[in-house]
This record gives sequence, C-alpha cells and structure tokens, in this order.
Amino acid sequence: MRACICGCVRQVESQIEVLILQHPAEVNHVKGSARLLHLCLPRSAILVGERFTEEDLHPFFAQNPRTNVLLYPDFEGADSPSAQGFLADEKQSIRLVLLDASWRHSKQMLMHSPALQRIPRYALHQTPPSRYQIRHAYTQEQLSTLEACTYALMQLESPPDKFNALLQAFDAFNDLQISFGANKLLRAKK
Repeated sequence: MRACICGCVRQVESQIEVLILQHPAEVNHVKGSARLLHLCLPRSAILVGERFTEEDLHPFFAQNPRTNVLLYPDFEGADSPSAQGFLADEKQSIRLVLLDASWRHSKQMLMHSPALQRIPRYALHQTPPSRYQIRHAYTQEQLSTLEACTYALMQLESPPDKFNALLQAFDAFNDLQISFGANKLLRAKK
C-alpha cells in the first residue's frame, strides 16, 4: 500500500533557513518527519550522510552566507559554543542546522563531524510534549525533527503563530499514517 504525504503539506515562509542533515537510516523511513518538514519550508534543504566535513557543508553555507546554528540539546561538559546569546539580535540572518536521526545516530553524527561541533548550539527548553502518535519516544523531551524545528522557529522568529501550520501538517501526517496502518506503509518511489 502506498500513501502520498503531499496532502499534508502546509507551506510556511520563514526568514530562517533550515538545513536538515539526515542519517541514511532515516531516508526511506516512512514514519520520519524530515521530508514533510522540507516540503513545508521553501527555504530548506536536506543533505544525507553520517559524517559531515567542511567540504560537505560549504556548498550550503556559501550559497547564502548566514549565521549557522545547530539545534541540539545542551549536555553538561559540552565544549560547543552556545548560540543563546547572539540570537537575541533579531536582525541576525540565521540558518538552523538539524540532525535527523535516532538519538544514538545523532550523537555519532556529531561526534564524527568536527565541522558540526564548531557550530554554536541552540537548545530547546520548555516545549510541549511530542505530538508523534506513530513513533515511540523514551522521554517527554524527545521530539520529531519537524516538531523540534517548529518550536525553534517559534522561539526565534516572529510572529510565532505562523508556524502552527507546520504542526497542523504534522497532525495530518500522523492521521494519514494511522489511517493507512503505519506499519504497512511504503514510501512511494519518486
């Protein structure tokens, strides 16, 4: 059985660019939200890989120079610079960099990519519980890629309400998958 997520897409214009670094294990995962996020945000791109060098990232970063910010949780003892301070200036041009992977894979991607370790981090705080109905989260703080990006955009760009359309797209995505039987779906070939 095949289902198309095109009916779930709700396009949202954002001043912030989004670069999704997707682990290869997520590319054909029908329950993944990164593809839907990319379809909803015209100013987004997806790059697939497990390790990212300066050379891998340069074409995306050089195309439109911006301040790159990695959306990733704060961990005690983390050596990465924090983006919290300089993001207060709303005039900054920002590119939000996301890791689309399981928690284990995202840690490996970060650990094996010194270029990513140098990017200032932005950590989400006080987010609502996940709306993900078709995947299991181990803690309340674990969000889908689409949800994490949405809450970051809501915190970083005004007006935040315009990003509710992304959550509506995500709800439609969940409903679609449940109606087709999430475990029976195959990603339609392009």
